[in-house]
Amino acid sequence: MTNQRKNTLTGLLFISPWLIGFLFFMAYPIYSSLKMSFEKVFITPEGIQSEFVKLDNYQYALFKDPYFMDEVFNFTKTVILMVPIVVIFSMIVALLINQPIKMKGMFRAVFFLPVVISSGAVINELFAQGAGTIPMVEQYGIVTMLKDSLGPGLADPIIEVIQKFILILWFSGVQILIFLAGLQKINRSIYEAAAIDGASPWETFWKITLPGLKPFILVNLIYTTVDLFTNSVNDVIKLIKENMFKIETGFGYATALSWIYQGLILLILLVIFFFFRNKEGKKERKLGYRKPRVKRGTVS
Repeated sequence: MTNQRKNTLTGLLFISPWLIGFLFFMAYPIYSSLKMSFEKVFITPEGIQSEFVKLDNYQYALFKDPYFMDEVFNFTKTVILMVPIVVIFSMIVALLINQPIKMKGMFRAVFFLPVVISSGAVINELFAQGAGTIPMVEQYGIVTMLKDSLGPGLADPIIEVIQKFILILWFSGVQILIFLAGLQKINRSIYEAAAIDGASPWETFWKITLPGLKPFILVNLIYTTVDLFTNSVNDVIKLIKENMFKIETGFGYATALSWIYQGLILLILLVIFFFFRNKEGKKERKLGYRKPRVKRGTVS
């Protein structure tokens, strides 16, 4: 058995629990959900009945629903602003915690603690009590100034990001740990060699640290995007739940909204992956690069 086949079998063995769980517990519900999105579902005393309506649910959601597309568009603008803020903030905190300082473990726990305690019910209650907003934003007229200078189209997502800045801090715990793992993976001898050559900390960051963290930036971008699009504070998910229990829409229409929403998330993830993919490895494969192999004391 070749090494490549061994590695393939090892990888399949590691992901086999997920594959088995997907086939037994997720495959049929996903199929039923997709099938239901093309139907109008009725709950009657005799049970659940459905009527095949082709693409009517999707056409109504995309072209006739006065709320869904507006909510999706507004929330997408907010996420586009929040994702880089969360990732950059997480990177800065990880760089600071990675320094030789005392009580590193305590700082890691402080930033990761909100991830543990902030479940859906806790976050909703905190936001209901105003804990997720910054009072000085309203007190000093920052909201009014942004609306007057930028207009509602651009000002609304910026204002929402400012008002949810506390939420950004709460959503940074996992990303900080991922960046810390990436920083630990970079060889310290590279920094020592750069210091001997006279490189400044600023040059070291751009030439060594940032390229070394690039794969972890991609992971954090994907994780943050999925996390923001699926968290309990999401207005789009609330709208889907509301349509689920309305008589005039019901489960079929709500399922169609869910699939449209999932398609948007996948599209954004593909765009992120396209811009942050490993271009160097692709260039090496295109040029026919192969690792040197040693043969009889020579390198070929």
